[in-house]
Amino acid sequence: MSKEEFVLSWTLDPYHTSIEFSARHMMVSTVRGHFTEFSAELEIEPEDLTRSSAKASIKAASIDTRVAPRNDHLRSGDFFDAEKYPELTYQSRRIEALGGDRYRVEGDLTIKDVTKPVVLDVSFLGINKSPQGATVAGFEATGKLNRSDFGLTYNAALEAGGVVIGDEIKITIDAEANLTA
Repeated sequence: MSKEEFVLSWTLDPYHTSIEFSARHMMVSTVRGHFTEFSAELEIEPEDLTRSSAKASIKAASIDTRVAPRNDHLRSGDFFDAEKYPELTYQSRRIEALGGDRYRVEGDLTIKDVTKPVVLDVSFLGINKSPQGATVAGFEATGKLNRSDFGLTYNAALEAGGVVIGDEIKITIDAEANLTA
């Protein structure tokens, strides 16, 4: 396959991609969740991944923490206000090579009407052909954000000190993308 074919657009495979997050709860445990509806367009230059780009969109209402009342609360105005702000978006601005297959992706994340920079540490897992003949690429990404920076400030104080929900949100993305022809 020629280099030029890899410069074309790629899209996330929703069946082989996960976007997960975690937050401290009650200062003593971690709550994990994920989003079930998302899309992304990628421009991948395999000879120089620093010249690649990504633009992603996540449906706020697709949040799932395996607890229906908590999911409903996260969709409410206390958090994502999913009716008024149905999508979270991420647009890469800069990609820096860190050595090997590791990269630092700087981009802008928009939650509600607030846009802030978020850095993702990305590992490029390679490009391959599926048994069905599709060309696929794989990535793993991790990052952190401060939820209050995005206006997600709902919380409650604990009697023994601290708060119910930690401010730091950890992000983990396992992505497989298909070359679009």
